[in-house]
Amino acid sequence: MIRAANLSLLVLFPLSWFAPLLKAGLLPFFDLDTISVVTGLQALWEKDVILALLVTFLAVFAPYMKTIGLALVQFRLASPRILGVLHLLGRLAMADIFLIALYIVLAKGVGLGRIETAWGLYLFTGCILASLAVSYFTERARLPRKAG
Repeated sequence: MIRAANLSLLVLFPLSWFAPLLKAGLLPFFDLDTISVVTGLQALWEKDVILALLVTFLAVFAPYMKTIGLALVQFRLASPRILGVLHLLGRLAMADIFLIALYIVLAKGVGLGRIETAWGLYLFTGCILASLAVSYFTERARLPRKAG
C-alpha cells in the first residue's frame, strides 16, 4: 500500500503543479487571475532568476526527487541509507508550502488586492504531506524489529 501511495504521487505532483493554487486580483471589481506553480514560476523567471531557481527546486525537483528515491528504496533498487537525504528533500519541499502561505498572508495584510485559495493549493499541500507520510512509513518498515 505504501508503494502504491508513493507511485500515485508520481502522477499527482505534476497535476498539482498545473492546478490553480490561488486566484489573485488587484481590485475587487475585476476578474481574478489564476496562479499555479507553473504560471508562478514562469512569472518568477522573468523577474528574479535566483529566486526562480530556489522555488523551482523547492516546488518541483525536491518533492519529485524524493518520490523517485523512495520508490527506488521501496523496490530495493537503492540502498535504504539514502532515506536521510530523502527526508531532507521532504523538509525542503515543505518549505515551499510555507512560502506560499506567507505570500498569501502578506498580500492579504496589505489590503490592496484580493486573494482566494483554490483547490490546487490543497492538492499540492496534500501531495507534500502524503510524501512525508510515505517517507515515515517507509523508514519505519525498514527499521529492524526488536524481539520482545
